[in-house]
Amino acid sequence: MNGNLFVIGTPIGNLGDMTQRGIETLNNVDIIAAEDTRHAKKLLQRYEVLTPTVSFHQHTKPEKILSLLGDGKNVALISDAGTPGISDPGTNLISFAINQGITVIPIPGPSALITALCASGLPTNHFEFFGFLPQKKGRQTFFKNLIDCKHTAIFYESTHRIEKCLKELDEFLPERTIVLGRELTKIYEEFLRGTASEILHTFEMFPEKKKGEFVLLVGAK
Repeated sequence: MNGNLFVIGTPIGNLGDMTQRGIETLNNVDIIAAEDTRHAKKLLQRYEVLTPTVSFHQHTKPEKILSLLGDGKNVALISDAGTPGISDPGTNLISFAINQGITVIPIPGPSALITALCASGLPTNHFEFFGFLPQKKGRQTFFKNLIDCKHTAIFYESTHRIEKCLKELDEFLPERTIVLGRELTKIYEEFLRGTASEILHTFEMFPEKKKGEFVLLVGAK
């Protein structure tokens, strides 16, 4: 009899955001498949979870975890931050597990895109999430397509490309309202709102604001 695959959302920054149900599940499964076991160790130590871990990241073959599930082991899948499967290597594992008749049980938890959206002040009834933007090929096409977008657009960007991203937004969508969520749930959490040009000016005044993890939201046409 197959085991169950539990997909567990974990904190995106503040460890206090872990749900009680998530903690109980981590304690009760046989194995925790973690994107980075060293990173997961901090969370597991915080909540005194002693369940053994195995590594599952973008270069890990799903067969490794599917074999455990096929042997009847209950496995919890966690990412470095947020909900597995959202711009995360867990997507393939979840798909393979479903195809093999394994029951997938979601344990809801934090998600950076929903955290940013609910506090953005932009319309939430219709939005589109793009994950991480292409670094090179297809990047300009993405921004051009946003010009006619009639709903809130959400995507992630790294600290290394955030300034470049805002300059591209200023080039293609200079009048559009931008909301930038930075370091969400962490001590330096903040939201910057305005046009891309206005946020770039804030970066010039306060260079430290270019550091961190970012969620960008672009208002509709």
